[in-house]
Amino acid sequence: MSSGELADATIVFDLDGTLVDTAPDLVRALNETLDLEGLPRVKLDVVRTLVGQGARALIERGAGLSGVNFSAERLSQLTSAFIEFYRADIARDSVVFEGVADALDALAGLGAKFAVCTNKRTDLSVQLLEALDLAQRFSAIVGADAVTDRKPHPDHYRAAVTRAGGVVRRSLMVGDTAADVAAARGAGAPVAVVAFGYSDGGAEKLGADALLHRYSELAPVSRRLLAAHP
Repeated sequence: MSSGELADATIVFDLDGTLVDTAPDLVRALNETLDLEGLPRVKLDVVRTLVGQGARALIERGAGLSGVNFSAERLSQLTSAFIEFYRADIARDSVVFEGVADALDALAGLGAKFAVCTNKRTDLSVQLLEALDLAQRFSAIVGADAVTDRKPHPDHYRAAVTRAGGVVRRSLMVGDTAADVAAARGAGAPVAVVAFGYSDGGAEKLGADALLHRYSELAPVSRRLLAAHP
């Protein structure tokens, strides 16, 4: 059994744009998918503003930049193609954000356990985290396909906490988008957002309890926010 100041705490992380800078591989897979339709490719900095609601939404948004809408059937076909392009080389250019490993070590030293709550598919999330040697750090990895209602619905967040063996009243969300904030807020949990993530409206405008500029800030912020939710 864990001991320490945060022995009963669960820190829940979003994946894309929070733990890992996945945009380089997402843009690669998206552009390979758009190529199938002869559509213009999307630039890396633009993709960072489109991520957060899963592959299907990413394709819709990417095609929408060219004013193109797909039928539901074609969108499903393209989503399947995207998944295959992506999984074939899932971590070719993706990198863990600086300071993540040290932050996890610091929080684990305080007794906290960790979960991932992501709108990415669970199998892809596990594959990515395994490729980056991070999967073993998390007690639960819960993708959008593993729940009835995904983020921003609070049940997705609740599922990540409980599957990690935690309780929502002693949990904290770390994310980068409005969906992360809404999921945590709906569950009654505090939330911190990273300033370097994929928010398309400015992280400081998301209404989180804390804004993280670097991962070295996470342990003290977690202690402060969780102390306010005993």
